[in-house]
Amino acid sequence: MRNKPLRDSLLRGIGAVGLHSVKRIERQRLQALVQSLHPVHTGNDLVRIGPNGDGGYLVPDDLEEIQFAYSPGVSTESGFEAELASRGMHVYLADHSVDAPATTSQQFHFDKKFVGSLNDDLYMTMDTWKQKSIGDYSGDLLLQMDIEGAEFETLFSMSDALIRQFRIMVIEFHYLHQLWNKPWFILVNRVFEKLLATHSVAHIHPNNCCGSFKSAGLELPRVAEFTFYRNDRISNPTPCTNFPHPLDYDNTRKKTLVLPECWYG
Repeated sequence: MRNKPLRDSLLRGIGAVGLHSVKRIERQRLQALVQSLHPVHTGNDLVRIGPNGDGGYLVPDDLEEIQFAYSPGVSTESGFEAELASRGMHVYLADHSVDAPATTSQQFHFDKKFVGSLNDDLYMTMDTWKQKSIGDYSGDLLLQMDIEGAEFETLFSMSDALIRQFRIMVIEFHYLHQLWNKPWFILVNRVFEKLLATHSVAHIHPNNCCGSFKSAGLELPRVAEFTFYRNDRISNPTPCTNFPHPLDYDNTRKKTLVLPECWYG
């Protein structure tokens, strides 16, 4: 997880909205969403890109011919992006909170902007960013997104065509414990429905920064890293049943958080 001061302030703000202050979603609907996100074996082994800790992620070993990667959310860790660059990818990074990536590479292309659902002096949409950087290029892309809660508006505003271009998407989702709140559930459910129309979940790693929330037999990590893999690249999907993966590492020195069983199997 990146940009810790921003993360902490946002979590305090969201956490101040108690589960009793808004209408609670029905357990069956939340359970159905969780089940739709169960990870599957995809026919390609997972490999770790980036450091053995925060900023490293598991992706399917299917990176050949991906020329361009997008990584909104930079902060102080660029190991994942540096490894993609070492594999020959051009990596586009964006973050208004920093002046440059943590490491340098001739393959890096940095925009001092946040990504979101509109275009102005501070923000740009993913579609605008892609068009600005590589124009009408139609080949496969890779996405790694860690933007402290802005992922929902950003993904919801992305065109279906751009989502389909991403062979692999690694997205850190925040405030998952708030899925019991019906208004939040409705938004987040639509975002996941949009992603699952073309991709399946290949891996989930709960970030141990913030623990989990247990209620009515469901345990929701407050923050978790999801790896999505486009369905046309998957062969013979079968449910993943063993977590953590041997290549998973804790994000922080806090107590290890293993993916709860309701999220897989």
